[in-house]
Amino acid sequence: MSRPPLQALQNFVTAARLGNLTRAAETVNLTVSALSHQMRQLEQRLGYPLLLRQPRGVRVTPEGQRLLDQVAPHLDAIGQAFQPFAARHDRVLTVSALPSMASNWLVPRLGRFVAAHPQIEINLESSERLTDFARQLQIDAALRVGAGQWPGLTAEPMFDEWLVPMASPALVQQMGGVDGQPISDWPLLGDPDGEWDRWFALVDDTPPARYVAMLNDSEAHHRAALDGIGVALGRVTRARLLLDSGQLIALSPHRLKTRWSHWLVYPPRSATHQGFLAFRDWLHAEAAEHALHMRTAG
Repeated sequence: MSRPPLQALQNFVTAARLGNLTRAAETVNLTVSALSHQMRQLEQRLGYPLLLRQPRGVRVTPEGQRLLDQVAPHLDAIGQAFQPFAARHDRVLTVSALPSMASNWLVPRLGRFVAAHPQIEINLESSERLTDFARQLQIDAALRVGAGQWPGLTAEPMFDEWLVPMASPALVQQMGGVDGQPISDWPLLGDPDGEWDRWFALVDDTPPARYVAMLNDSEAHHRAALDGIGVALGRVTRARLLLDSGQLIALSPHRLKTRWSHWLVYPPRSATHQGFLAFRDWLHAEAAEHALHMRTAG
């Protein structure tokens, strides 16, 4: 017989001990159908049934019990031998985030986490691509923007995102100050999602007939605003440092909530990662402080 299927044997032990395929599938991070298929393949390979399906779970057959008695102690020993390495892994944490979110929100705060948890090595992967946790096993969590619906993953809300018109100091001076002219008379940087239409509806005003440029990326909006090309309907979280430093100036106290929010997203395997759990608690505290600031800011 060829090399034994260790993963299938480990999953069999889990299913046999739990007596329930649904709970076993959750434990080993598989779908119930995938685990059932794996068990059938193992039974076909061995030539006898291992688990009997019942209305409320599964029962181990006599042959399955003999296999369990022979295999489980060895797998348990491997697990115990691996524990020192697993503990070491708990001290290494990898988080993925959009470049704009990483540079403008997470990194300026990260020093506080490092100071509070010097034993944890945190790696930040900055990427525009959506994390595939099934393939990118080294990534423990991600900061995402969306509606919170990512099948198979835990999604915890952090805070909402808000839009406000913002411009460079040079353009503000050119237009006679923040209150010099109505926003609709300023050179506006358009977006294809119709966010300006929503903002003008919020303030009960009419959008302009044309925009000086159409941009479909928030970072491009902020960059064009910094260069004085026009007014961006900028994302406050991502432009926070630019606003705080005076490189961009908010032109209105009215803010528009975006359709999407910020979320912490992670796979089931991260729920037992001690480094991640510490990061999760810290992140939610930072997010709560940021959300409070957003509610009370003028």
